[in-house]
Amino acid sequence: MKIDWGVRARVILAALLPMLALAVVLTVFYTSSRLSDLEEAHAARGLALARQLAAASEYAVFAGNRETLQQLASAVLAESDVVAVNIIDPGGQVLAHSGRGVTAGGSDSAALAPRDLLRIVEPIEPSNVRLDDAFGLGEEAPGAANPTTTPALGTVVLDVSRERLKVQRNELLQAAAVSVLLVLVGSLLLATWLSRGVSGPIRSVARAVARIGQGRLSERVPDTGGGSLKLLSNGVNEMASRLEEMHDNMARRIMEATAELRARKDEAEQANLAKSRFLAAASHDLRQPMHALGLFVTELAQLSHAPQARHLVQKIAASAEAMENLLDSLLDISKLDAGVLHPNLRPFPLQPILDRIAAEQRDAAAAKGLRLRVRPSSAWALSDPVLFERILTNLASNAIRYTHAGAVMVACRPRGGTLRVEVRDSGVGIAADEQEIIFQEFVQLDNPERARDKGLGLGLAIVRRLTDLLGHRLSLRSAPGKGSVFSLELPAAEPDQARPGAAAERSPGDLGGWRIALLEDDPLARAGMQGLLTTWGCEVQAAATLDELLAAYEDDALPPELLISDFRLHGPADGIEILACLRARWGAELPAVLISGDTGAETLKRAQAAALPLLHKPVRPARLRALLHRLHGGH
Repeated sequence: MKIDWGVRARVILAALLPMLALAVVLTVFYTSSRLSDLEEAHAARGLALARQLAAASEYAVFAGNRETLQQLASAVLAESDVVAVNIIDPGGQVLAHSGRGVTAGGSDSAALAPRDLLRIVEPIEPSNVRLDDAFGLGEEAPGAANPTTTPALGTVVLDVSRERLKVQRNELLQAAAVSVLLVLVGSLLLATWLSRGVSGPIRSVARAVARIGQGRLSERVPDTGGGSLKLLSNGVNEMASRLEEMHDNMARRIMEATAELRARKDEAEQANLAKSRFLAAASHDLRQPMHALGLFVTELAQLSHAPQARHLVQKIAASAEAMENLLDSLLDISKLDAGVLHPNLRPFPLQPILDRIAAEQRDAAAAKGLRLRVRPSSAWALSDPVLFERILTNLASNAIRYTHAGAVMVACRPRGGTLRVEVRDSGVGIAADEQEIIFQEFVQLDNPERARDKGLGLGLAIVRRLTDLLGHRLSLRSAPGKGSVFSLELPAAEPDQARPGAAAERSPGDLGGWRIALLEDDPLARAGMQGLLTTWGCEVQAAATLDELLAAYEDDALPPELLISDFRLHGPADGIEILACLRARWGAELPAVLISGDTGAETLKRAQAAALPLLHKPVRPARLRALLHRLHGGH
């Protein structure tokens, strides 16, 4: 197991362990030696007493003088630590006894001694008496045999207490323990003092490095210690100095870069603002004549012409429609960027939308020799049907535009609680590194010359924005030369039995006799709108200003049944304010339509706040007629 100890703890441990181990070894050695010496001294003293008693008792034992033996035993008992004295004859009979009773049993009586007693058994040997006579019998002849060993006269059994020895041993062990403890405390104090000298500078360096790591680059390590510690502190200080210098240089460069970026950002914002103003003005100025042109072309197409003239009218209408499509794409982008589109999610069947896409795109596919296949589907989806149809229409038209041979297929596949709608083509395909940029504005991979018939490159950008707005998942699988598959996943819905024909397309009804008041300050647009409405059977009262319109209704003329006004008019009031004024005069429930060539976000928000349907110029006659038909529902 890894132990995370600091430098100080390691130094203390390194200084403490050897000293403590040496103290323990020496204490154990000297204590055991001292205990052994005490044991030997105690045993030697008892043996000396026993030998003295045996020598003194020789004659009394030989003579059988028990009284003398008893006196000798009592005298030895008076010695310290002696607890019992016995003098025993060779037959085992006790001749003298002093002290506590101990059973003596001959030579093996020492094994019966208690653990707190030291029993010493000493034989009483007879003394060898040499007689010196004139005949020299006192000397043993050389080579003569040893005389026979004289049997012992008796035995002295001496019991010596070991209590004092135990007390001395305990005192000695306590002294050893105290010595080890004193050594431990002293070693700990010495190790602590030593560790401060070693770990103090290291901790100072560590704290300084930590503060430098926190960004306080002016921090420096104090000059403490010598040798390696001084080298370490100097290295840290040099590192901090270089870091501080690099930080200052980096901060200065960042400030310079930030200032440059801010200046360029201001320039880009000014350029973008100028571009927006230009586009807004250009869009409004372009929409006015395009609006009038579209109305005139539609009115012209409703008249009878010679075949050659009708063909020319169709060409004019196609060119006008192409320009209207480009302007509509720009308008859709501006609406999405302004955040004024709010989806209306509801259940709807997919089949009517698929039918309309097939009908709208069939001619374009046939013109390129492509097979357009739309698989029938009985599924219902949960989304905004108008926005969803715009997504699918853009994907289908984009597939037809970039497919030169083969087929384009639109199909729906249920997947659990979701629907996967796919648009497949056998077109040119898209490389992996280009599959993301195609969803950006004005990007067309194979149209560097910006041919008008290939659009502006806004279709897929609108698709991406609409799918994000609706929360649907859009994916792309493609490879160069192998075609593309655009997939759209959206929630499935249960069929709404209460509205079986809710998604069915309604054909415009008869607008004949409907009284309409029109406010338009542009003469061409006013004339075109009035002529188109008149061909639809409406009774139109057109004027350039509010005063002119009110003057036309001063007589006993019937009030209008629908109001149509341009947003920007001559005078301080705009179309929203004028429509509010006219409604105040002829009724708050009077239906009204706002027409504008201004695509700014503020105009869109104000129209929504006033609950006015807004048509952007150039207004498509079919869209205008569909709106009028819806407003004319009461008729």
